[in-house]
Amino acid sequence: MAAVNATQTDYWNFLFIELADPRTNDWFLIKSPLPLLTILAFYLYFVLSWGPRFMRDRKPFKLERTLLVYNFFQVVLSVWMVYEGVVIWQYYSWRCQPVDWSRTPKAYREARVVYVYYLAKITELLDTIFFVLRKNDRQVTFLHVYHHTVMPMISWGTSKYYPGGHGTFIGWINSFVHIIMYSYYFLSAFGPKMQKYLWWKKHITNLQMIQFCCAFIHQTQLLYTDCGYPRWSVCFTLPNAVFFYFLFNDFYQKSYKKKQAAAKAKADKESITNNNNDSCAKNLNAAIATNAAQQKKVL
Repeated sequence: MAAVNATQTDYWNFLFIELADPRTNDWFLIKSPLPLLTILAFYLYFVLSWGPRFMRDRKPFKLERTLLVYNFFQVVLSVWMVYEGVVIWQYYSWRCQPVDWSRTPKAYREARVVYVYYLAKITELLDTIFFVLRKNDRQVTFLHVYHHTVMPMISWGTSKYYPGGHGTFIGWINSFVHIIMYSYYFLSAFGPKMQKYLWWKKHITNLQMIQFCCAFIHQTQLLYTDCGYPRWSVCFTLPNAVFFYFLFNDFYQKSYKKKQAAAKAKADKESITNNNNDSCAKNLNAAIATNAAQQKKVL
């Protein structure tokens, strides 16, 4: 029994200590996967089970000020990460970039941005919690929950094992998309008076699909370029990029294309009805005029 425990400890130390980047391994919520997995377990339990039951017989929370502060914070945080990405990537190779394992200020800056991105993914779990508390159940889709569950896990692995290099491109363009997305959420939190200025909502989904295409193309370069960044990472990034693309595309088709088609069909139906009514009215008027003329002749 002692030998089994010793072997398990060896495996644990190998996976979560020896393979990890010693610069980031002692940072908050990095050393062990258990804290993050616990957070995600509570998140899933709340948004899929306890939360909806808790809100079933309650009025939705408005949370106007909370949403304004939260979305503004996410915009500012995303702007900072995009800026840091611009500074870092001006020294990077767009084709293939290894992780800088040194302890220079530049290398620590890269690792810090990756780590902050990971923490940002945890804070974004509040998106779904706010949906549940406001009873916006239609927004708690499989796409939304899957995306918010997977991204913290991927970001944790990146922060722990490869905090920098080629993979940071995904976080950089994702942060740019989030500037647009959380700006939309921030403005929409002001209420109905802002809706006429938010016509560009559907383009956010287009932008998200474009980012997955960019990520896919950028990651495929690892298949034929060797710079020291792990090629096996494409086993996670490429399938996820494809999966996310089709999920977002399906969401776009259901949310916008089908609604547009339904609205067009309704407008066409109303147009046909109006034309039929106009035709009937003209025929009736013509019949009345003819009848009046015949009566006049008789007289």
